[in-house]
Amino acid sequence: MRRRSVTTILLAALLAAACGGGSASPSAAASVAAAATPSAAASTAPSSGIATELQIYAAASLKSVLAKVKAAYEAANAGITLTVSTDSSTALETKIEQGAPADVFLSADTANPQKVVDKGLAAGGVVKFAENRLTVIVPRGNPAGITTPADLAKTGVKIIACADGVPIQKYTAQWLAKVAALPAYGADFATKFTANVVSHEDNVGAIVTKIGLGEGDAGIVYVTDAKVSDKVTAIAIPSDENVPAAYGGVVVKASRSVDAATAFLSWLASPAGQQIFSDAGFITTT
Repeated sequence: MRRRSVTTILLAALLAAACGGGSASPSAAASVAAAATPSAAASTAPSSGIATELQIYAAASLKSVLAKVKAAYEAANAGITLTVSTDSSTALETKIEQGAPADVFLSADTANPQKVVDKGLAAGGVVKFAENRLTVIVPRGNPAGITTPADLAKTGVKIIACADGVPIQKYTAQWLAKVAALPAYGADFATKFTANVVSHEDNVGAIVTKIGLGEGDAGIVYVTDAKVSDKVTAIAIPSDENVPAAYGGVVVKASRSVDAATAFLSWLASPAGQQIFSDAGFITTT
């Protein structure tokens, strides 16, 4: 239709010139011809400035630090928006397996992202980007009078824990096995500890919340979880008794922005990303 209209205008101009006893002027013909040809600027889509939103599925223990990561990364990468959803790593892995629209999966372990890889759902391997350690937390005021991790086996202590399969629970099981051989705890420590558990939560954030509300006397969480809550007090687990918690991430194969997701995951392991994790109390990998 546009071509037909322009042709009609051109013919009309030529006829008008002929009726007037002359030919169309070069300038008139040029202006009509220019109108008939769209400019290169108008016909070419912008090559930059396209907005990209990355859906980040992340372990609950990463919620606070990822708020800082989001601010820093978006400031340094115009057009990129990070949308972060947190839950237990196990629950998030299941969602990805079921087809949830995630671009990057950041787990509080390396086992869950490795499952994504093993099932053919990842674009690349697992990238380790941080480590953590365990600590005991109690409510402000410490009503149960807990002073050492060994006190968690005392009769009547109410412990808030997580469901089996959640990374913090797996690390807690490793810790229980490790300290059972130490005289300060004793071989029956794990049995007594387990008997004191009064609830199993979906993720580590729920442990912090319940302890902060005084719904339990103690819980085992990551060191970084204790740092971000002003409603709990941390009771340290000595380094020689502690266990390492390794965090790993993968790019989800079904991502619509694999290149952008890969760049983000690589940035987490870069000096800029690692500094943010270090400031938040994580142990860095570089």
